[in-house]
Amino acid sequence: MEQRIVTFGEIMLRLTRPEKLRIIQGCTWDGYFGGSEANVAVSLAMLGNNVEYVTRLPDNKLGEACRNELRKYNVGTHFIVHGGIRLGSYFYEDAAAMRGSSIVYDRADSSMTTIQCGMINWANVFKDTSVFHWSGITCALSQSAADVTAEAVSEAEKQGMIISCDINYRKNLWKYGKSAHDILLPQAKKCDILFGTEGEWQLLTGVTPPKFTATSTDFTFDVQKYKEFFDKVKEMFPNCRKMILALRNALSANHHILCGVLWSNGNIYTAPIYNIDNVIDPMGVGDAFIAAYIHAMLHFGNDNQKSLNFALTASAIKNSIPGDFNLTTEEEIIDVYNS
Repeated sequence: MEQRIVTFGEIMLRLTRPEKLRIIQGCTWDGYFGGSEANVAVSLAMLGNNVEYVTRLPDNKLGEACRNELRKYNVGTHFIVHGGIRLGSYFYEDAAAMRGSSIVYDRADSSMTTIQCGMINWANVFKDTSVFHWSGITCALSQSAADVTAEAVSEAEKQGMIISCDINYRKNLWKYGKSAHDILLPQAKKCDILFGTEGEWQLLTGVTPPKFTATSTDFTFDVQKYKEFFDKVKEMFPNCRKMILALRNALSANHHILCGVLWSNGNIYTAPIYNIDNVIDPMGVGDAFIAAYIHAMLHFGNDNQKSLNFALTASAIKNSIPGDFNLTTEEEIIDVYNS
């Protein structure tokens, strides 16, 4: 029986100036739909999975366009609810040379920010579902969005599903007076898979991971230090089966070094380093990573090394694709990491 995956979060309209213009420049915008959990859903669908994306959209033409975009990539939209007054958006400025990227969010009072417990029938959503994926971004939107996330995690736990979490800390979003650590930690403790960057793992656990300082593919990992880090962290998450640390060293706007470390059953796995010297669009790289890992976990058996290599390769490929979605197939990913 095919295993179904559900993801939950906010999808937005992303507006980017063309040709790396600054936000304050120009008169035209390139528009994409995107958002962490929607990005994961599209990636999973591109890889051939049965995936449902759950969100709340306004009942207007933008909401309709958003739903149509998801359907185009074969993402299930049966459990999307309608309500609220607007679709969230953000304005994105591409990095160039020594100039970093910049984001201006416009998502106050969006349909997802104003979501309330009881609006989604999670028992119905999760019927015949194997995996539930959520991220810390949804919890950052509002207390009510955090409460709905907790509602979903609780039901998924009750049904014995695999629960996947991307810590996904965005400092600029936590505005409603609660600590990200205090909100996220209780839900993360219920998860089977935890994924995050160095800073996100430190925020969630208070434990500092080893520093990733690679400037080329010749970098050598101190596996023992990573084992010590994860063994200490594991004490906080006794239910967690897989812990993943996404590693990136940005040497310049378009030159990134990418890698990943996986903890599984007390063992440490490191992936081959990718040296990407022509980054086209780094948005959604982490989402591509965790989506591909979930796919690999479900389809590649208990081959931890293959799963990590596959996930990192998917993440690396996303750097070459404009927009938030990783429009990449399993065959394309395997071809790259076998080359």
